[in-house]
Amino acid sequence: MGYGSWDDSAYDAARTFRAARGIDDFGYTADMASVPWDKWKAHPELDPKGVAMRECRDSDDHGNSLPIAVLFDVTGSMGLVPRIMQEKLGKLHGLLQRKGYAEDPQILFGGIGDADTDRVPLQVGQFESDNRMDEQLRLILLEGGGGGQKSESYELAAYFIARHTATDAWDKRGQKGYLFIVGDELNKPRLASKHIRKVIGDRVNQDISVESVYRELTDRWHVHYILPNQSSYYNDPEIGEHWQRLLGERFLRLDDPAAVCELIALTIGIGEDRVDLGAGLADLRDIGSGTAADAVGRALAPVGAVRRPRSTGALPAPGADDDDVDFAK
Repeated sequence: MGYGSWDDSAYDAARTFRAARGIDDFGYTADMASVPWDKWKAHPELDPKGVAMRECRDSDDHGNSLPIAVLFDVTGSMGLVPRIMQEKLGKLHGLLQRKGYAEDPQILFGGIGDADTDRVPLQVGQFESDNRMDEQLRLILLEGGGGGQKSESYELAAYFIARHTATDAWDKRGQKGYLFIVGDELNKPRLASKHIRKVIGDRVNQDISVESVYRELTDRWHVHYILPNQSSYYNDPEIGEHWQRLLGERFLRLDDPAAVCELIALTIGIGEDRVDLGAGLADLRDIGSGTAADAVGRALAPVGAVRRPRSTGALPAPGADDDDVDFAK
């Protein structure tokens, strides 16, 4: 993957074509609506079961690839937020390049559900540099489930990104990628080994502490959690406290979910030292995103707090037999 270039005009034309013919932007979700729920499954291109690696590699077209992963909660508590985000996320690549925030961005999209209750608790696409990323978005199943216990399987998605991605940015340049999880609930209390075996297929025989999963993940990724408004738990203080303990300033509260594309782009631009916050907000206003700029400014206002120390803690190797080890220690 990673060949070709993003084309805003082609993206707009495709959306116009679908709208004129009444074709759902989430076409795979529309297809599954005619199938009994117990037969629902991830689209083969997004099914994580048995995937060795999702790779972000340099190419002749893109010699300095920057991996960006955006995984969003597709359970019922998120309401219409995934559809609001889909409308904007498809243009993320264009915004990154227009303003020079990333030289060769490659973007992976995915969906997160509840491994305790959902048929499709995890969906992970490929890293793409062109309009195929919009096609990947359209294949995400908006299951709309969840278990109603104020937690989803974010830690399972974190494990997949930590253990099943390979990037030239890290392997060649020691450069971290960017992961954005968009949701409104807590992680599960532990990453259950049965979920890893069932959903991803790794032969892991003990549960893993959530803290150790994210410590492993942050060795190679800048990890952010975005809590968007119009979701069920936006104003729940427990959610913010939970994610701030894990990620510190990388927990971002967004009061306008339609500004998610701009928030991600500017966060990357700042992280890559391509722009500062003030100049970035001015950039957004220059392209006519004044409302988005205001929301992004509020979301990024806490940035500058004390950063959490980087850890080199590791996840257990597949096949380890220790009983419920706390790998955060």
